[in-house]
Amino acid sequence: MFRGFATISFYADELAAARDWYTELLGIEPYYFFPPAPAAPAYVEFRVGDDGDELGFIDRRYAPGGASAAPGGAVMHWHVDDLAATVEKLLKMGATEYQPITEHGDGSGFATASVVDPFGNVLGVMHNPHYVEVLAARTKA
Repeated sequence: MFRGFATISFYADELAAARDWYTELLGIEPYYFFPPAPAAPAYVEFRVGDDGDELGFIDRRYAPGGASAAPGGAVMHWHVDDLAATVEKLLKMGATEYQPITEHGDGSGFATASVVDPFGNVLGVMHNPHYVEVLAARTKA
C-alpha cells in the first residue's frame, strides 16, 4: 500500500555545488549528510515544505549502472504558491526551461512547469488547487 511521498533523489557530479544551489533556492540548509562532516559527503538531504518531504542528492558515482545523466523520465512536481515567480527565480539561478508554464484542464487553476537544474535533474513545479484544499482541510482538523 502506498502511504505517501517519502524521498526523491537526484544525482549530481558536483555534490557540494548542488547542495549550495539548493540551499539558496530553498532558503534552508540540508539537515543530513553522509558521511558526516568534515568528510566530503556522498549524500545530502533537505526536508522541504508542509510535510517535510525529503529531497536527497547523491554523488553521481553511486548511480545505478546504466543510469542516464541526460534530463528525462518521470517529473515530480512540487506545489508552489506563485508558479511564475518560482520559474523566474529558477531561471535566474541558472536552470534551463524543460517545459514552459502550461495550464491544464478546464481553467480550474492547475498549471505546471519544469526546469533542468545546473546538475542535469528535471525539477517540476506546479500550482495545484487540490494541494491547497487538502492542506486547508488538514489545518482545520
